[in-house]
Amino acid sequence: MTTTPPQHMLDHDTYPELADGTVPADQMTLRPQNNYTNVLVLRELQSHAVFTTNGQDADLANVAVGDGDERAEYSPGLMFMRKQTGSDRRFGKALQRQLDLFDDDGDECTMQVNEMCQDCPECILYGSAAGDDAVSITSRVRYDTAYSLRDATVVVDEKFQNAPGGDYAKGAEATIREPDFFEPGTLFPCVVTLGDATPAELAFVLGITRKNKRYGAATSRLGRTKNHVLGVYVGSEEGPANLELTRDAIRGLRDDETTDYETIRDVTSAENLDPSLVGDHVRERFESRVEADGLDLSRVSTETVSELIDTATGEEFGDVLATQRERSREFLAGVTE
Repeated sequence: MTTTPPQHMLDHDTYPELADGTVPADQMTLRPQNNYTNVLVLRELQSHAVFTTNGQDADLANVAVGDGDERAEYSPGLMFMRKQTGSDRRFGKALQRQLDLFDDDGDECTMQVNEMCQDCPECILYGSAAGDDAVSITSRVRYDTAYSLRDATVVVDEKFQNAPGGDYAKGAEATIREPDFFEPGTLFPCVVTLGDATPAELAFVLGITRKNKRYGAATSRLGRTKNHVLGVYVGSEEGPANLELTRDAIRGLRDDETTDYETIRDVTSAENLDPSLVGDHVRERFESRVEADGLDLSRVSTETVSELIDTATGEEFGDVLATQRERSREFLAGVTE
């Protein structure tokens, strides 16, 4: 039976099943090794969201899906990797402030590229450009672009917007926009991969994933999202790519006898999809792909994942981050020695 560790200690003695994909906090390394932790996530939009590069048009792709005699193409909506990274980083920095991580020395951290503190767990895990000390830090958290399971014709809608302002009269200006919105209910399977992370850093990412609820542009008003953590897998390799996972999940839904889907087109053009059912298929297909490709990955027990999330979303997590911060400082000090 697993014993819950003291809140400021997350290590391999308490969670031995993490040993294959993480490193001990006192053995963080400047030389990359093959310790990978894959966090399998299903992102579910719960309000309209804007994912665009030019500020107007939704990001789309053309993807082929099929097997046997059935081949089809569809145009999934995209959640670019930067849309995920930027949101999670902002939330991670805010979480550190909420937990009073900066109280001791009054230090702060920012999203300004060359003004990050490079002294907190978030900066040292997610990376930063060279600051005053001319040290750049490579991110150990990897995101990939995520693909919607359904076609853009059913998940993207162009909506007319008029912003008249508060004045009775004003000069002519561009206030009418017709940007593309992703519809609530859009689902994006994706994997977040950590390289050579410590158990505490893994808990930090799980806490961010569990609590962050806004993605895309104009997130003060749009983009509410529910992140379903479907599983955590550790080993010496990265797991399947998001595109591969999305294709597999579509085929899995088509073959599911509990649904009415008979073709790939039935799935990609469906009016809606059940998040719970999709989550089951994404998890099943991820594990099938790991087995079929002979990937060196093993699943972390649900009990351990739940304990890590509970720790990361509790008020005492500040103690865990404070301990991790000291280890991260020692790790970074190795650069200039």
